[in-house]
Amino acid sequence: MDKSGSAFLPRILFFNVNGSGMGHLNRCLAYARQLREQVCPVFFSLSSAIEIIEEMGFKADYFVSHNWSRASSSEWNRELCLRLGLMLERVRPAAVVFDGTWPYQGFIHACREYGKAKIIWSYRGLHQADKIKPFLYPDMFSMIIRPGEVGDEFGFEDGDFGCPQVRVPPVCVLKDDELLDKVQAREAMGLSENGRYALFSLGAGNINDVEGVGVGLIQQLQNAGFEVIWVNNPISVKDVVLPEGVRPVSAYPLVRYLRAFDVFIGASGYNTCCEIVQAQVPALLVPNTDTKLDDQNRRAYLVARHAPIIVSRCGNESEREASVRELLQLADMHIDRKCLVPMNGAALAADTILALANR
Repeated sequence: MDKSGSAFLPRILFFNVNGSGMGHLNRCLAYARQLREQVCPVFFSLSSAIEIIEEMGFKADYFVSHNWSRASSSEWNRELCLRLGLMLERVRPAAVVFDGTWPYQGFIHACREYGKAKIIWSYRGLHQADKIKPFLYPDMFSMIIRPGEVGDEFGFEDGDFGCPQVRVPPVCVLKDDELLDKVQAREAMGLSENGRYALFSLGAGNINDVEGVGVGLIQQLQNAGFEVIWVNNPISVKDVVLPEGVRPVSAYPLVRYLRAFDVFIGASGYNTCCEIVQAQVPALLVPNTDTKLDDQNRRAYLVARHAPIIVSRCGNESEREASVRELLQLADMHIDRKCLVPMNGAALAADTILALANR
């Protein structure tokens, strides 16, 4: 017996890419947490936040992302094929779950050479239409899982792949009953029971400038009497220079503590939007329009239908002032809000993965 499960349980190998945020890792962890009683989850991770996987009780091997490697694309893929192939032979999984924007050549060749596992692609949608390209190996997958946006429900869909394609509601790493209430969350974060707190989580800053937008918004919130807390992103490659009086914190999963805060300011990545809808904290979403594929602007307006959310680019001082003013009006309403849409995509996806692995 090991901490990930019994040696007699079937094994599922999760392969998550690094990405510009935590979404790929988050979804794999969400699936693994749902499956840990029925299978032995193991990770092959390109994420620099691999310590989070181990803290959650799963075994993981790390392989450096191509974006962080000095190797050429062909050299990196050859090394990936070798490393992943060795792990497949050692772990001997019944299924491999890949969560990433695009399967790498090294991944494809290693899985085909191994040939004994069902291959599942966890393939999030809501992409910018002009950046989608056709996939050249549509027959290699046994199942496509589409982590849905807020408001989506479970269902099978038609697609360009020669396998079943299922869409699930939003995939969240924690269940609703795992979130702390305001009093519990403030105690866990070491915050005053009667303070006014604003939480900032504008992303890793690896592909956009989070300081430029953040500083102006921080000043607005401080002037309104809020203490500002800034979330350090686990995969950020550069330090963010914070204004005086801003307290940095590290917390994962962040959603567990969200209700400690009166307001939230963040980008509209997949994780953030799911978590805001779960916690129902008044939020200002600032879409990151520099992403390679993700349509954050469209997602922000989608989730605004289901949570107390203001959406703004906050590109200049007047936009920031107007957005903060609207945000504070939301925060002052004191409405006991509840999440009214299904957020159980992780459980439904896990059921699908388990059924396929046992087939």
